[in-house]
Amino acid sequence: MGKRPPPPCDIECGPLKARPPPPPAPYFHPPAPEPWFSWLVPLIFAANFTIFAYTMYVNDCPAHTGEDRCLLGTYLGRFSFQPLRENPLLGPSTTTLIQLGGLEKKLVVEKDEGWRLLSCMWLHVGVVHLIANMLSLLFIGIRLEQEFGFVRIGVLYLLSGFGGSLLSALNSKSSISVGASGALFGLLGAMLSELLTNWTIYANKCAALVTLVVIIALNLAVGFLPRVDNSAHIGGFVSGFLLGFILLVRPQFGFVSRKYIPPGYDIKRIPRHKWYQYLFWISALLLLIVGYGYCCVMLFKGGTMTYSLSL
Repeated sequence: MGKRPPPPCDIECGPLKARPPPPPAPYFHPPAPEPWFSWLVPLIFAANFTIFAYTMYVNDCPAHTGEDRCLLGTYLGRFSFQPLRENPLLGPSTTTLIQLGGLEKKLVVEKDEGWRLLSCMWLHVGVVHLIANMLSLLFIGIRLEQEFGFVRIGVLYLLSGFGGSLLSALNSKSSISVGASGALFGLLGAMLSELLTNWTIYANKCAALVTLVVIIALNLAVGFLPRVDNSAHIGGFVSGFLLGFILLVRPQFGFVSRKYIPPGYDIKRIPRHKWYQYLFWISALLLLIVGYGYCCVMLFKGGTMTYSLSL
């Protein structure tokens, strides 16, 4: 029998070495994004408490109602609360809230005080109202700001609050509405639209969706309690839901920016966004513009004011 032929070789590997397998195709991915430092949400938190303290200072229950009638008048002085029959949530009088910017349709339309559509979201009826809203703000807002930055969350908070105030003024029958609930429900709505438009990057999609829907449903259910302004909740939620498609869009899973690919490599890159993300973005922007415009026209032309709180 003859000798076995030598293995294939070339000049580089030598006569006794087999050619090594080809290297795998390079895979590039951007580094994990670092979370933003959250400072805007804590600032909003502090601003709301500061404004409430100023509201109680201006209210000065002993001077206007009588120290013997004020709640904790002996201990808190001019910062004491109105009688429980007047304000069960431990806070100022209706007159003080109107003076400092509470939302009243008559003043907005007939006195041209449109600034109340924004000022009302910084006022609160009482300590209970304030603490409930601010705990929700910290729970929802800090995580969103860490992921998307202060600019987008700031715009989202203000425009959602404005949307809640618009719908509240349209549906108001009497008295005033105050509170940050429209803005807070806007953050909840934005979380839902963010989940939908960035669907490809989530691992446990259905679990996240069900959990978020349950949280939103429970919060909206609060709006059916007496003297709670559910219009501000719904207006803020819808505004935030649409704004989430515009402000909180992420690149789809697998996208790699060209700056993370070394020179000399030519690999196939997928688009930054999917087609439905662009569709959501355009549709939401158009609906938002039309919705704000329609509500403003209806409000100042004259649409349909109980003492309602944006809890």
